[in-house]
Amino acid sequence: MPMIKATECGSVLVVFCLITFSTLSYAQFRVIGYVHSWKEELELTKIPFDKITHLNIAFINPDSSFRLVTPPALDTLVKTSHRFGVSALASIGGGSHNPYYASLLNDTNRTVFIDRLVQLVIDYNLDGIDVDLENDAIDSNYEKLVMDLSTRLKPMNKLLTSAVATWNGEKISDAALRKFDFINVMSYDQTGPWRPEKPGPHSTFAKAKKDLRYWTHRRKFSKKKLNLGLPFYGYCFGTQYGASMSYGEIIKTFPGSEVHDEIVPPGGGNIYYNGLPTIKRKTSLALKKAGGIMIWQLMQDDTGDHSLLTAIQHVISH
Repeated sequence: MPMIKATECGSVLVVFCLITFSTLSYAQFRVIGYVHSWKEELELTKIPFDKITHLNIAFINPDSSFRLVTPPALDTLVKTSHRFGVSALASIGGGSHNPYYASLLNDTNRTVFIDRLVQLVIDYNLDGIDVDLENDAIDSNYEKLVMDLSTRLKPMNKLLTSAVATWNGEKISDAALRKFDFINVMSYDQTGPWRPEKPGPHSTFAKAKKDLRYWTHRRKFSKKKLNLGLPFYGYCFGTQYGASMSYGEIIKTFPGSEVHDEIVPPGGGNIYYNGLPTIKRKTSLALKKAGGIMIWQLMQDDTGDHSLLTAIQHVISH
């Protein structure tokens, strides 16, 4: 299992970053970053705490005994977030199928599962729970989970949020939707390696506009509670580079690609992603039509002038 380096930031660095954070125009605009703590060795010093408002720790899911499995150094990760004034949430679910949720959410087991989620929040001083149940996990018990979890978390002044996709948005009831403090719209994955016969961009500006319109106009959800999801990765079709690449990998492999959304690499095929101009444009859209942006996921960014998160910060602060 990959290990998280439990490196603490020095006090001087923390103070400097807190000062930087306070000068940004983040007061009413959320910048939510997911980190996938199981996919790689996660170094705390590489997480850009000074450029985000919320950190969603993905994913904390049940094992075969229905017990929540926490990532290494979760306590240090939460404490470091709080030093920077960043809210830390545990995200449950994810796009990969988990075989235990169908049983956990039924009337027999749901209360015990919620008890464990609430205890997780208490034990690690988390700021809330992010429900990222997707696909078949959004079943007839989804609304009951959300309602019951809200009943437990709200008296504790904890957040209840969700990652949602427009394509199956009708599966989420209005009653459940109203219980979320805000939702993160996964405005990406229009296509991907699972559809090799349909190569093309997976996260267009047009999709971002359409997704925000659905949740605000059709579902009547307040735009202030919406966060537009931005991808820090790309999908590969017919290339020698595998199924996907992080934005950072794309930039390092193909110099100059930061200003584009598509690369035709040597050997053929295509790689589709969001470069700097599109990310800036989407951030400007979110400033007008939403209450924040969400990033999947932070560790896939590049550094320096090519950083997508730095570009987002620049748009917000100007």
